[in-house]
Amino acid sequence: MAEQQRDPRGVRGVREGAQDVPESRMRGVRAEEANAWEALVATARRTVSDGLVVGTSGNVSVRVGDTVLVTPSGVPYDRLTADDVTGVDLDGRQVLGTLVPTSELPMHLAVYRSTDARAVVHTHAVHATAVSTLVHELPAIHYMTVALGGPVRVAPYATYGTDELAENMLHALADRSGCLLQNHGTLTYGATLDQAYDRTAQLEWMCRLWLTASAVPGRSPTLLSEAQLAEVGERLRGYGQRG
Repeated sequence: MAEQQRDPRGVRGVREGAQDVPESRMRGVRAEEANAWEALVATARRTVSDGLVVGTSGNVSVRVGDTVLVTPSGVPYDRLTADDVTGVDLDGRQVLGTLVPTSELPMHLAVYRSTDARAVVHTHAVHATAVSTLVHELPAIHYMTVALGGPVRVAPYATYGTDELAENMLHALADRSGCLLQNHGTLTYGATLDQAYDRTAQLEWMCRLWLTASAVPGRSPTLLSEAQLAEVGERLRGYGQRG
């Protein structure tokens, strides 16, 4: 969601929602969670500096055990500090911090409950969002389609922050590590924050590529076949350094 830029420290009532959680359920921040929060904030700031979000739109989360650390609602990322750590359990009950979690929490939790994800990145990247308004699936314009599990599907539109949107997203994510959200943005996940972010950036790049090629008058982009993608999939299994 494109949440308004406001600082919950100065808005009465924003913290009150979090204070509904019994104090006995709140606990201290473990070292692993503190380190993960630092990495989460750095990733959230990167989405802004790389132009994938504007203001506080989009959100980032990372799973540590059964706790999901997530960006809070409406707080500019450059204002987040170590004291602002925000965490919930897999049922959405707040267990860390007092800032209200992102309004897109249902999407993040749905991913963690249904996959082996350890990190999730949601953005409003402009080219990807534009593509989400044009097609039901991003055409196989580049072999890196395989890195996301295959042609990237578009989840049908639903109001932000709803269980309906989370359900639509899960269907689009079947056998994939990323999807487009119609008239909304992107969502990717990975085993680490870096992997989830890299998949988001790759998806935005492929969308930009397809839009650029499709804009040439009188020409249609050449697309890759299923056989060509399958061959790339085999090669990618041995990609990178060993040992």
